[in-house]
Amino acid sequence: MSNFALIATLLMLMALAYHLGLTRSRAVASSRDVRLHSRPGYYGTLVALWCGLPALVIFLLWSFLAPQLIDTLVTDQLPPELVSGLGDREMQTLMRRISALADGRGVAGGGSPEELAAANHMARLQTLENIALVAVMAVLAVAGLVLARRRISPTWRARNQVERVITFALAASSAVAILTTVGIVLSMLGEALRFFSFIHPADFFFGTVWNPRFSTAGSSGQGEFGLLPLLWGTLMVSAIALLVAIPVGLMTAIYMSEYASPWLRSIAKPIIEILAGIPTIVYGFFALTVIGPFLSMLGDLVGINIRTTSAMTAGIAMGIMIIPFVSSLSDDIITQVPKSLRDGALGLGATKSETIRQVVLPAALPGIVGAFLLAASRAIGETMIVVLAAGNNPVLHANPFEAVSTITVTIVNQLTGDMDFASPQSLVAFALGLTLFVITLGLNVIALVVVRKYRQQYE
Repeated sequence: MSNFALIATLLMLMALAYHLGLTRSRAVASSRDVRLHSRPGYYGTLVALWCGLPALVIFLLWSFLAPQLIDTLVTDQLPPELVSGLGDREMQTLMRRISALADGRGVAGGGSPEELAAANHMARLQTLENIALVAVMAVLAVAGLVLARRRISPTWRARNQVERVITFALAASSAVAILTTVGIVLSMLGEALRFFSFIHPADFFFGTVWNPRFSTAGSSGQGEFGLLPLLWGTLMVSAIALLVAIPVGLMTAIYMSEYASPWLRSIAKPIIEILAGIPTIVYGFFALTVIGPFLSMLGDLVGINIRTTSAMTAGIAMGIMIIPFVSSLSDDIITQVPKSLRDGALGLGATKSETIRQVVLPAALPGIVGAFLLAASRAIGETMIVVLAAGNNPVLHANPFEAVSTITVTIVNQLTGDMDFASPQSLVAFALGLTLFVITLGLNVIALVVVRKYRQQYE
């Protein structure tokens, strides 16, 4: 039985358990003419949980441990002449071939007799494992259903137990998000520390030359890994994007919240927000084929050399992409300013524009600043637009019409192709990723601090 069919069967059994628990609780209440501690729905839910949760836990543990156990048993049965002299990678390749043969998929060469024998052994073990899993889950589900249904009584605090399970599920969901972030940081941190065993941190964070020579770890002349050219390129492109997005986005938000009629707002706001759903690769292609050639042609008209792939090209495309972030967040913040403030300013003789400039915007300023900082975080972490439109020139210069290289572009370059992940040329990508994470985290923290410290509370 496939995993999907197994889970579907378990869900149907839980639905049956809910119905049996519901009818049992109603029968207990009517036969004894007593008032139950909880509503009948809680008893049905608790019976369903007793039926499904133990079996689900076993399914998750089994799915994680059983493949490793089967691989170990198959490996122990392999002939010594087949595995002698094989390294870890060769052993993994061999086990993948055996697994493909066991699943009925073909492999190059058809497989040797030893591999076919191991595949047959693995197939038998997988069959036994599936039968055992179904049997154990069935026994636990039925036992949980029967025991929970028998325990239904007026004194059984079903609501408390159901709410306790829900609280645990909510806490576990929060923990998954937190632990995922922690795991990402720790994985980058570990590889970054390996990189700093090759390159001194001062040479990385304060170096002005980026010239990684693709050599193996431990060899001489392993290159120069100065972060400053990449950091400067990232900040230049992000600054251009914010110069495009902040004025346009803020003015769009002001018009949509203060001047636009309801029917125009209902049409224009979703259309503007569509920009946020366009894939970034499309923006990169648009920048490379439209924005870049247009800027180059415009530069020829005024006598300025503007490259098709440049910081300006990538910055304009990125600015267009983050306009919805600025406009949508600013619009939501401006519309939350109480109408009484506007009415008071208008009653004192202020015009509509004066009311917006002197009352509405100051009241909404903390939230607007937070929206700007969140948009900046989005711009700094962008990849595909700068990969296609910014060029790849990791040199310190202040000319926005020349190609630059950003941190994200460099990460892509360093991890593309067959790389030796024990060399500094590949490990530097993790140091760059950790640096980018710290920058965006700092901007997000600053945005939260600004919003919480300076926001106004209105009745």
